[in-house]
Amino acid sequence: MKATQNSILLILLFNFFSVSAQYTETINSNRPGFSQGAFSVGKKILQLETGFGYGTEDHRLKNTETNVFLIDYNIRYGVWKEELEVSLTGGFRSENISDKNGTNGDYKVSNFTSNTLGAKYLFFDPYRKKELEKPNLYSWKANNSFHWRDLVPAISIYAGANFDAKDNPLTHIQNNISVIETGIEISPTVAIATQNNWGSWVFVVNIIGDRVTLDEASYSYILTLTHTFNAKMSAFLENQGISSDFYADQIFRGGVAYLFNQDFQIDASILMNFKDTPSRFMGRLGISYRFDMHEKDEYIEDKGKAGREKKKEEKGANKKDEKKKKNKRKDSIDFEDDGDDGSL
Repeated sequence: MKATQNSILLILLFNFFSVSAQYTETINSNRPGFSQGAFSVGKKILQLETGFGYGTEDHRLKNTETNVFLIDYNIRYGVWKEELEVSLTGGFRSENISDKNGTNGDYKVSNFTSNTLGAKYLFFDPYRKKELEKPNLYSWKANNSFHWRDLVPAISIYAGANFDAKDNPLTHIQNNISVIETGIEISPTVAIATQNNWGSWVFVVNIIGDRVTLDEASYSYILTLTHTFNAKMSAFLENQGISSDFYADQIFRGGVAYLFNQDFQIDASILMNFKDTPSRFMGRLGISYRFDMHEKDEYIEDKGKAGREKKKEEKGANKKDEKKKKNKRKDSIDFEDDGDDGSL
């Protein structure tokens, strides 16, 4: 019995497993990695994900040493459908820079690195089809062996608008006409997120185009592999590749997450790279908390002909219930009338 309960908890944990609806009994957080999974938080779920980091960056060519403190945040909310969520994602960074050349001495810069308002929509989910399939009652191997279709991931698309302030030394945004007039440069970010659920393993891929209409555009990928050890603990490894005219890097991250309860998670991770322009090392701590206002599961496999037939059946059942209630009320009134007539 205990093994069965643990299996159920693993299925629910972090929305890492096959489910028939977006909503899960436990929090579905994108932390501690930087990628976002294909699935949303669920309709009427408000989720807060935030953390801080501290580390160092040493630039060999500039001959500078930098102490970095950063705060990142992600506010997510499920709206309209189970497959859709809107979010506000951003970060604030403070740098204490020591110039070993003696030109500038020690100085400090700080500002927001990003503020992006966006939306993510799951448009393909192969797992809902698997939920509808009946298991093979005669073969354990048929139910548990590898199938090529297991390589097909869930896929979502993301689109957002970046809001960058002028004179920001951390974003390199040029003084374009729109920035000069409004003080803010607005540019789009687009991304594709895929997610494979393989038992206790989950593999997420993000392909991202950031500020794509600006000279400061950057393009990146993120590969995240997560493993759950039990109903409380999980760990991840992540690789991010970044390319732009201002910065290019290969970043590696790793860390763990611990689930305190179904709505509260803490995490810890480290970041490092293998270049010296600059070399980077950072530790991060974070929390995720959700406000669960979910009322009713909307099963995302109920689409097309099957969904219409089910809705038709539900509508017919509701009409029958209303008719029974109406007849019951009528019988009650008739009985009271008969009693009144008899008493006169």
